Amino acid sequence: MTKLALIPARGGSKRLPRKNVLPFLGKPILAYTIEAARLSGVFDAIVVSTEDAEIAEVAQQWGATVDPRPPALAQDSSTIVEVCVELLHRRAASGVQDSQLCCLYATAPLRGADDIRAVMALLETPDCAFAIAATHYTHYPHQALKWQVDGRVEPMWPELATQRADRLGPMVAGNGSTYAVDVDAFLAQRAFYGPGMRAHLMPFERSVDIDTAEDFALAECLARGLHLV
Repeated sequence: MTKLALIPARGGSKRLPRKNVLPFLGKPILAYTIEAARLSGVFDAIVVSTEDAEIAEVAQQWGATVDPRPPALAQDSSTIVEVCVELLHRRAASGVQDSQLCCLYATAPLRGADDIRAVMALLETPDCAFAIAATHYTHYPHQALKWQVDGRVEPMWPELATQRADRLGPMVAGNGSTYAVDVDAFLAQRAFYGPGMRAHLMPFERSVDIDTAEDFALAECLARGLHLV
């Protein structure tokens, strides 16, 4: 039974074109996640799923195996769950039995090997088949406002909007970097969220998920100022 790291890296990003291979402090963004996965020492295979030739070349240069993504799963409407399910079934059909899967997003270059180890270790907790990297909210989540087309805003959760934060208890959010699952449970749920899920808490400065030019600039600033990379 093997432990698989999957790094999804599609070439068709819209808000920040070519984000998976943009130069980030001297290396392609993708390289940081491959290196962190390798340094974690917990995986039997590190696979980059992509339909893009340049991304595939970068992945191979930095030591990952490339899995050519089927065209049907490289569309804007394709989900990462679909990509993972298809790959797991294909690997099983070839005789590879994966017991654990960790989905690592290439757009989180400040996440480190220790964070990956910590998330994977949560799967060894009794009755834990789903684990995630999380961080604290920067604003009160229960006071979220829903933007209306006419410019008005309304509380997303009116029953919570006026509650004191200390009465609601601590709240955290997945930081979009790291998801670990027991393969059988994942295939049954078809989701990275499931019963008994646990979270590894990461600080804000390692939790930037790069999706826009502003995210990119923030991540660079944090990395330089805190010597994170």
